[in-house]
Amino acid sequence: MEEILIPILVCVVLPITIVWIVSRTRQNETNKKAEIMLKAIECGAQVDPNYFKPSGKQAKKQTLLIKQDLLDKLTGACITGFIGLGFVTLGIIRAVNPSFGGGLWMCEWWLPAGGILLAVGLGLFISYYVGKNMLAKEIEAEERNLGAPKE
Repeated sequence: MEEILIPILVCVVLPITIVWIVSRTRQNETNKKAEIMLKAIECGAQVDPNYFKPSGKQAKKQTLLIKQDLLDKLTGACITGFIGLGFVTLGIIRAVNPSFGGGLWMCEWWLPAGGILLAVGLGLFISYYVGKNMLAKEIEAEERNLGAPKE
């Protein structure tokens, strides 16, 4: 019975419980803010318009610059592309010279894994360049607002 119950608890109940707790915490936080705002409005006090802005990770995510997001895609593209290129190279070496090494080098998954990583890297490169071209005006406006020099 334990062999079935423990994986179900870990794989099903635990994630559901974590999501429920996080969403309940956010809901309680919003409800408390709403109560405070209603009391302030009833008393005729000034209401701060920034009171309901997200805090923590959500605020950081919203203030993430367009250019930084594009650079993150470029970094991911470089990492996955170079790892994929290495895997493909090892796969080709293994295909040309079957006696190459032993142990881990004997794996037959170098070429498929490298192909998948190269495809992901290529997709991220394409996403970067398309995003860079589409968002050029927004990036310029962002640079003007921040007072950053153009590259």
